Amino acid sequence: MAPWYIAVIMGLVEGLTEFLPVSSTGHLILAGHILDFTGPKADTFEIAIQLGAILAVVVLYRERFLGLLKTDPARNFSGPRGIWLLFLTSLPALAIGFALHHAIKEHLFGPRTVALAFGVGALMMLWVEHLASKRSRVRQVSGLDSVSPRLALSIGLYQCLALWPGFSRSGATIMGGMLCGAERKTAAEYSFLAAVPVMCAAVGYDMLKNWRLFDSADFVFLAIGFVVSFITGWAAVKGFIGLLSRFTLRPFAWYRLAMAPLIWMYWPG
Repeated sequence: MAPWYIAVIMGLVEGLTEFLPVSSTGHLILAGHILDFTGPKADTFEIAIQLGAILAVVVLYRERFLGLLKTDPARNFSGPRGIWLLFLTSLPALAIGFALHHAIKEHLFGPRTVALAFGVGALMMLWVEHLASKRSRVRQVSGLDSVSPRLALSIGLYQCLALWPGFSRSGATIMGGMLCGAERKTAAEYSFLAAVPVMCAAVGYDMLKNWRLFDSADFVFLAIGFVVSFITGWAAVKGFIGLLSRFTLRPFAWYRLAMAPLIWMYWPG
């Protein structure tokens, strides 16, 4: 496909940005353009290595995912109830994404639309943090076991904003959770868990359509990207949770505002 170091760089970009509220899509497009790694095969590679980042979350929160196999009286987020919560969160984006998949790829993947998503997402982030500072004394939903079906569905509706490339899935779900009464850290952790079914479905759908683009010679290249994405995704999730204990989302918002014009100017084509 390409030199091995490109797989390393793309894996780093994917792992570091997938679960941060900065949009992995915009970063992967810029990285691919800078490295001259573009085209249908490159696009599918970028989607395939998301599995590495997904696996990082599954391993980090393995107790929570294993808990979905059996009801734990001490944990509300377990067994069928936990699965039901994730289903409610995943359903809106999966339904709308499946119905509009072609239209999104045709009309929303462009320099102006993605750069605009970066800017709009950043402004919304600043607004959400402004609201959060005003109601800091109000009792908030704290901990994954406090997530209700209503909150799960509400977060799922906000997750639909991520169908706009550049908006950021994690950003949409975290902001949605905060707007619906969840504390910042709880919203982020639930965002990580809710990412798994949606991303698995999206990656699986794309890989089923495009797996013929790859041959046996591409295996090592894919494996390198997958492993690097897993390692950096693990580090990014752990670091992000640590940051949210001390900081707000505002630094990510300012970063997105700085990135928006770069995407507009340097998008390929």
